[in-house]
Amino acid sequence: MDSQEEYFGEWKPISRYTGIGWLCFYFLFLVYAAAERSGFLILDYVNLMIHEAGHPFFRWFGYTIMILGGTLAELIVPLLCGAYFFWQREISGTAFCGFWFFENFPYIGTYMADARAQELPLVGSGDHDWAILFGQWGLLMKDQKIGGAMRAIGWMGMVAVVGWLAWRTYQSARAEENARAEASAR
Repeated sequence: MDSQEEYFGEWKPISRYTGIGWLCFYFLFLVYAAAERSGFLILDYVNLMIHEAGHPFFRWFGYTIMILGGTLAELIVPLLCGAYFFWQREISGTAFCGFWFFENFPYIGTYMADARAQELPLVGSGDHDWAILFGQWGLLMKDQKIGGAMRAIGWMGMVAVVGWLAWRTYQSARAEENARAEASAR
C-alpha cells in the first residue's frame, strides 16, 4: 500500500462494466473533440456559464483578476468537484472531474490564440479577456504559441485521465477476480 492510500484510504472499487462504460464515453468524446474544428465543444456551454460567473465573483480582487476570473472559475470548479470525489475515493467521479478540468484547456487555448485576431463570438461586455491580459503582460505577440500549448496540455491531460481510469478499472477487476478465486479455494 502506498503512502497516499495510507493517508486517504483505498479507492472504492469500480465495476468492470462501469469502467468500460465510462472509457467508451471518454473515447467517443475524444473522437468528437478531435473532429470538431470550431474549438467549442458541447461541454463548453456549461464551462461558458461558469466562466461568465467567474468575472463578477473575482471582481473584488481588482481589474486584472476580474478579467482572469472567468478562466480561473472554469478551472477551479472542476478542481473543487474533483477534490470532493478524491476525498471520497470515488474513481469514476474523480476521473470525470479530472477529464472536465482538462477539457477546459483546449477551449481556453483557442480563446488565448484569438487574442490578436479577436474573431471568436463573445458574450458579456464584448471585451476579449486574453487580448486585455496578454496586452497587459506584453505577451500579445505570443498568443498563438501560448494557446497551442494550452490545447496540448488539455489533450495530454484528458488522455492521461482516461489512462488512469483504465488502470483503476483493471486493478478493480483484478482484485475482484482474486477475491473470487480466494473464496472458491476455501
